[in-house]
Amino acid sequence: MFPNSSNLGRPPFPPKYQQQSTFFTNIPLNMPPTLLSHQQIVVPPFNLHSAVLSRALLSGNVETTPAVTPAVTLQPVTYGSVSPVSMPDALTSFQGRKRQSQQSVPDDAKRQRIHSHDSDTAIVNQAVPLPKERRRSFPASVSVRSPVVHVSGSPALIGCVPPLQDTSFPDPAETRLPVAKDELSKQVLELFQACQQQAIDLDRKELCRTELQREIQLIFPQSRLFLVGSSLNGFGTRTSDGDLCLVIKEEPVNQKTEARRILSLVQKLFSTKLSSYIERPQLIRAKVPIVKFRDKVSNVDFDLNVNNVIGIRNTFLLRSYAFIENRVRPLVLVIKKWASFHGINDASRGTLNSYSLVLMVLHYLQTLPEPILPSLQKNYPECFDPTMQLHFVHQAPRTIPPYVSKNGSSLGDLLIGFFKYYATEFDWSHQMISVREAKAIARPDGIEWRNKFICVEEPFDGTNTARAVHEKQKFDMIRNELSQAWQLLQEKKDLNCILPLKAVKQKR
Repeated sequence: MFPNSSNLGRPPFPPKYQQQSTFFTNIPLNMPPTLLSHQQIVVPPFNLHSAVLSRALLSGNVETTPAVTPAVTLQPVTYGSVSPVSMPDALTSFQGRKRQSQQSVPDDAKRQRIHSHDSDTAIVNQAVPLPKERRRSFPASVSVRSPVVHVSGSPALIGCVPPLQDTSFPDPAETRLPVAKDELSKQVLELFQACQQQAIDLDRKELCRTELQREIQLIFPQSRLFLVGSSLNGFGTRTSDGDLCLVIKEEPVNQKTEARRILSLVQKLFSTKLSSYIERPQLIRAKVPIVKFRDKVSNVDFDLNVNNVIGIRNTFLLRSYAFIENRVRPLVLVIKKWASFHGINDASRGTLNSYSLVLMVLHYLQTLPEPILPSLQKNYPECFDPTMQLHFVHQAPRTIPPYVSKNGSSLGDLLIGFFKYYATEFDWSHQMISVREAKAIARPDGIEWRNKFICVEEPFDGTNTARAVHEKQKFDMIRNELSQAWQLLQEKKDLNCILPLKAVKQKR
């Protein structure tokens, strides 16, 4: 998922390519890699034929007996002549801080307990617990505790974003979810629990990533393959595709020439040497070119890009939003399922991609009279520094505490409010959705935004994530679906009136 860093903790590329960030400047360079990454993958050499057996076991396609010995054995990390060191003070002393402009605001105006309209019992979003068992793709390693964050005037809070060392998704039974008392909210929660991505789904994607990285490194020895997108950001479903980012070097890659050349080599590898395991590899020459393919063992579809490192950064930004407030993930999943069912969640056909839909939900929750989400990039800029080296990106969000809002709206009310906001309140002609600013802002004048029907700002590079919606017919279709959903839900308060729950749950 997050590949090994080479050279005992140093970035895997020559110094001239290193990006400057002050976030971890105090960490010694001779620190072993297990102390720098929560996703170290250490596997002894093996061939793909034996790997298929382990993947088949994981997918449940092969019968097992107690006498069977796994073909792949995870080994402890070795450091050559360098001995493991104890955790330095530099790592544990980090104190997450809020922007200084907010420090003068009383804490009780920013962090309040959530109270249900029908109960006096306070519901507080606490740190997400972790299962006791480690995922099989991670070796035993030195434990690195998540640093404690001190918010001015409040007790110490432990970060709420689950670390990737043990599991990328907590056990659903252990995850604290909002209390649902009305029927619509119960339907939202039930759909979320039925369709959210499970640990076994992620394991299958991770095993494919591990094997592909091993093969690709025979062509590009210093490359790393990252699992990104909905698989890791907390908004995945049981049927979510896998997104992979192949990082060849930390300097920019020309997507029209160099990226296509690299992907052509990857496609050739998939269609020849790996043809027994990879199905239908296809090079798509888009603005960010990708190779689309299917993993035959797990039956998961993947998109692989080259050096689109923004996808790595925004994966962990979205992951932080997903876990700091317990109403976010159920709301996003239901809206993604609704959009997919109504045919407006497919960028290749001129409608919205899933990333834009997630940003639309986050923006709505940020702009309520009593916001449910803040701007994490403003409140914790050091955690989302766009110059931070890639092998640190996944660690920083762990220090962010839960966000507790005074807004006690139910999931059902928030769902209706989402559709109402985009059907009647948002000014599509003059405004741009900005999660970075936590508000709607005026459209820029640049070519990226000219003659575009929907403008959604990418939080890191400022591009338009909804640029695929370039036909008025498709835009009108999207607005019509938003308006119809609002009117039907407002009247009937039944999720089935906009989404056939039984069929969706069966498909998952």
